[in-house]
Amino acid sequence: METTTEINFATSVAARVAGEDIKRGDYVTVLNEIVELPSYLWGCSGVMLPADEPVRIRYMPCDAGQPFKVVAVCLPFVYTKRPKGDTKTFDTRQNQLVRLDPGSGRSVWKRLRKHLKKKRK
Repeated sequence: METTTEINFATSVAARVAGEDIKRGDYVTVLNEIVELPSYLWGCSGVMLPADEPVRIRYMPCDAGQPFKVVAVCLPFVYTKRPKGDTKTFDTRQNQLVRLDPGSGRSVWKRLRKHLKKKRK
């Protein structure tokens, strides 16, 4: 007697997406965010920067990976809905968005909504 086991794991990858390629119904998340500081607040360099030149810092926000469902796009703004129902606006000049795999995005979205409904009860 021969026994076989099939394991069907699939890994999906979030794809970087340009603002003009985002459409209603997509699931997106923030990959990284750009923060601009006035150069006079930047004391981390021995080089003097012009006072009118901002210093740009790219960082990964603490909610990176949180799925958002796109409800409208009016570039440079992307209007989204969170699983808990409120709205969040992203400025594509400051936030680099990635499109989640539709199956993964929908699955996590539903799971988070279900979890939030249980918390409310």
